[in-house]
Amino acid sequence: MSAIIQEPDQGEALWYDGGLVTFKATGDQTGGDLLLFEARMPAGKATPLHTHPEGVETLAVLEGELLLNVDGEESRAGAGSVVVVPRDVPHAFAVASDTGARLLVSLTPAGSTQERFFRSAGEPAPQRTLPPPGDEQERIERNMRAAQETGMTILGPPPFAPA
Repeated sequence: MSAIIQEPDQGEALWYDGGLVTFKATGDQTGGDLLLFEARMPAGKATPLHTHPEGVETLAVLEGELLLNVDGEESRAGAGSVVVVPRDVPHAFAVASDTGARLLVSLTPAGSTQERFFRSAGEPAPQRTLPPPGDEQERIERNMRAAQETGMTILGPPPFAPA
């Protein structure tokens, strides 16, 4: 493995589920040791309830605030917080801040499911901005298809009460 140095405007960028995902270090680049990506998400964005059977997920909140549900327990994480979710633990998060959120996310070891899932459910970002608003039902269907294609484990919808 060679050293990886990524400037802020470098890395494969995808529009995914209303947000922007930028791969900073992929499984191929790290020999399977680590997947590292930056995620920018709009206010209100929520992930489905899911698990990572391949590895541990770590979220570093760089900007904004998240509402978390980890193994049925709710909590909040603001800028500067770090959340570590063990392998196979059900979890989801929602962007609680009005200004959106920016995270640095790692999965160790990298595995291949998460990268393939984002590439299948997302699309290449023509610019490094949030995508224009889209059809929510279409995004959900695209995620479910990508999960079936890649083996991603989605357990259900976001477990948060409607705002």
